[in-house]
Amino acid sequence: MMGDATRVLPEEFLEETGEGICTVQCPAKVAPGLTLEEVLVFARRDKASDVHICSGAPVMFRKAGVLKAVTEERFNGDQIAVMLQAAMPSVKWEQAKLTGDTEYVHAIPGAGRFRMTVTRQRFGWDMAARLVDMEIRTFEQSFMPPSCLGLTKWAQGLVLVAGPAGCGKTSTLATLIEQINLTRDAHIITIENPIEIVYKPKKCQISQRALNVHTLSSASALRAALREDPDIIVVSEMRDLEMIQLAVTAAETGHLVLCTMNTNDASQTVSSLINSFSPNEQPIVRNMVAESLRGVICQQLIPRADGTGLVPAYEVLIVIPAVAALIKTGRARMLNNVMATNKNAGMQLLDYAMLELVNKKIISGQEALRRAIDPKMFAPYAGAAGGDRG
Repeated sequence: MMGDATRVLPEEFLEETGEGICTVQCPAKVAPGLTLEEVLVFARRDKASDVHICSGAPVMFRKAGVLKAVTEERFNGDQIAVMLQAAMPSVKWEQAKLTGDTEYVHAIPGAGRFRMTVTRQRFGWDMAARLVDMEIRTFEQSFMPPSCLGLTKWAQGLVLVAGPAGCGKTSTLATLIEQINLTRDAHIITIENPIEIVYKPKKCQISQRALNVHTLSSASALRAALREDPDIIVVSEMRDLEMIQLAVTAAETGHLVLCTMNTNDASQTVSSLINSFSPNEQPIVRNMVAESLRGVICQQLIPRADGTGLVPAYEVLIVIPAVAALIKTGRARMLNNVMATNKNAGMQLLDYAMLELVNKKIISGQEALRRAIDPKMFAPYAGAAGGDRG
């Protein structure tokens, strides 16, 4: 593995925003022979969330959480290679051939931005594209509980947005950042891999940096950020111990730090944060986290009962003295009890958020049961759609 000292950043590092007038003609249907951009423009019009083009398989779109084929024809590896080579930046195509995989963001003026993952497999080339939202949802449009708004007002501390892969963490993080952008005079620095959503400065000065495009590593970017007079630091994902150490330190030293983590609920998020350190370091880390953590937002995206799309369900942990005491004493597993008994502090367990959606007939009991921490809560609803008891 090459060290940072021997790696070189690309000479071209400016990115398109995806705004403007679309000059790519949207095809009537997806079929072999189309350009990658034509497929992506069609997917945007079709309101897909993801596009999959895999060797030996039909093109597939994910809509409302369900993956379905949109072609009868199966694309072969040569067809996909031609399509990718024609559309990808040459440096990214060369990287994919050299290493077997690469990530980047493909921007189409007027059609937005697409997070691309290109990989080589035994039948040829595969590509997965996530369609990045063209507009940032407002706080009201996000349906986050009102207590989450308070997490954007801290001068310093750590705020975590958690959930499984593909659950909408990036969109939730963007809503929080845009809320700060609209309401505070501050300097925001983001460290992302890659940059998905492009922010327009409103009240804030915003600098966005992408891994392997603008910086050699997230850790070096975070160290540099601490010397750039920031008020808010955003880390798209905390993936390793060094990043976690730096993020916690930044939160302790007078900055508001927002990060995402791939964990399922609030107590697991806190435990994973602390357990990433060695056992002899954990007593000190527990104190640091108890003092610096402001809150955790965990979420799931759940198919609507009427099949029209997805709806988020949120779990919210707000750090009050009782929460801090449990973290300090290594009893994070008991956080659910505190959350259940402190709803007046703005806390919410995921199961209760889903139960409310079931009772409103927004999601089905079966979908809630599949994601529940306590399945018994949804047993009366599991036999029927919406909130009807079976």
